[in-house]
Formats: sequence, structure tokens, C-alpha cells
Amino acid sequence: MISDTLIPPPTNPFLIYPAIIVGKTQESPDILSLRLQFEDSEMRETFRFKAGQFNMLYVFGVGEVAISIVSDPDEPEFLDHTIRVVGRVTNVIGHMDIGDTLGIRGPFGKGWPMEEAKGKDVVVITGGLGCAPVVGAIEYMFRRREEYGAIKIIHGVKTPHDLLFRERFDQWRRHPNTDVLLASDEPGKTWHYHVGVVTELFDEVEVHPDKAIVMMCGPEIMMRVAVNMLSHRGLRPDGMYVSLERHMECGIGLCGHCQMGPFFLCKDGPVMRLDTILPFLGKSGV
Repeated sequence: MISDTLIPPPTNPFLIYPAIIVGKTQESPDILSLRLQFEDSEMRETFRFKAGQFNMLYVFGVGEVAISIVSDPDEPEFLDHTIRVVGRVTNVIGHMDIGDTLGIRGPFGKGWPMEEAKGKDVVVITGGLGCAPVVGAIEYMFRRREEYGAIKIIHGVKTPHDLLFRERFDQWRRHPNTDVLLASDEPGKTWHYHVGVVTELFDEVEVHPDKAIVMMCGPEIMMRVAVNMLSHRGLRPDGMYVSLERHMECGIGLCGHCQMGPFFLCKDGPVMRLDTILPFLGKSGV
């Protein structure tokens, strides 16, 4: 069983370990999921991570990019990453295929509070590709379903075509004591769920503030609105956790690209308790 304490990266955080692409799924025209396996058998046996941490994926001769690990921490032999093709490095990754080699540096950052959440109801609120950083945490809870209370997954997208992990959502909603609510800003011919912003779904969810913990990721404007609404329902900032996204280059708090106020999200985050980061959430220039 993986403990809830922070698992440090290898002794030398600059070392890059080659990994083979053993699986590839095209989630949408510009989003894909890769399953990676270390070439070195010792790395496959010793590599450990927490749900919510990320790796730096390195394309030899091109550069590297920070990508969340979306697989189960108790099955570290295969590492899944969901990637949006938007820049120089990810464009190259998007054209790679099974059998090609990437480099992995990591894991980095702090993950979700899986131990603290045990025995509590868990409300997972996500938007767009923002669901990727919490997929591993959701899978972790369902593999240990008896250790957690009610699980409520609330996910919003801009259009029905933006919905990733459709099969996973269908699978999750079949679990007992579990609610899965989906929303799309725009309607669609095959869309049978709520049309509107994701926060409009809050009225359909019963939350007991004294025994609930919130895990949230997605656009910061969505998270700010959600935080305000949940606070009015009695949820405390020290019971809410957010995963934040910034440009990360080093992964160890040296380059400063991911600084947010006094924090470096690559090592103090990306998952942070809300009362710690709230003064800086949504503020420009911090």
C-alpha cells in the first residue's frame, strides 16, 4: 500500500530514464493517452508515485514537458499520461507510436490527500482536461471502495466532443454509493446530460460539510466560482484541495517558472490545500 507521505524523486532529479510506449489511445483530435514502461527492469520495480504527482516527459533532442500521471499508484510498472498536443514538445509526442522511446524524469510534486480522505465523502470537481490529474485518485479510491464514503464526481466540458474518458465515467457510475454528474456548456445531439456550466450541478449533490473532502482541478475561474459556492454550503477551505497548472521546466523549484506567490507549484504543489493557496488563486502576476 502506498503511504500518504511525499515520495521523493530519485537521488538525482536530473536523471532521465528511457521508457517504451506500450500503449496509445487517441482521446480526441488533439488529446492522447500514452502507456509507458521503463526499459530498465530495476526502475520498473522501484519507481513509486502518488496520485496527483507528475513526470517530466523528455523527447530526446527536442525537450521535455510536465504531464500528470493518471494511472493507479499501486500499479507502477505501467505509467499512463494524458497529453494535449499544444506545443513544440507535445507536437512531437503526438506523432510518436507504440515502440518509440521517451525519457521520464520524476515523479515530482505533491499529490492528493488519499489517507486524509479515508472514511470521508469525497467530492471530485473537474473541468475539461482538468480531470486528468485526478483520474489516478479516483481509480485509487474505487480499488479500495470500502475505505471511502460517498464519492461524487462532477465534471464539466465546453462541448460534448471535449468529454474524455467516456468509458471510465460509465464504469465509475456503476459503483455503489457513487454519483457521476456531467455538464456541457453547449448541447449536442448525443448529449443526454446537463447543458450549462459545471457549477450548476452543485444543487443536485448532497454534501455534508463535516464529513466531506473536496478534490478539484480545471480552469482557475471555474475553481474560484466553485470555491465560493461550496463555502456558502459550509465547506471549509482546509477541507478543499486544488490541483494547479503552471509552466514547469525543472520540477524541483529552481527555475521559478511555476512560482505562485511564495510557492513553487512543481514542489509545493501541484495539489495544494485551499487555505494555503487561496490568497493567490486567480491573481495575475503572482
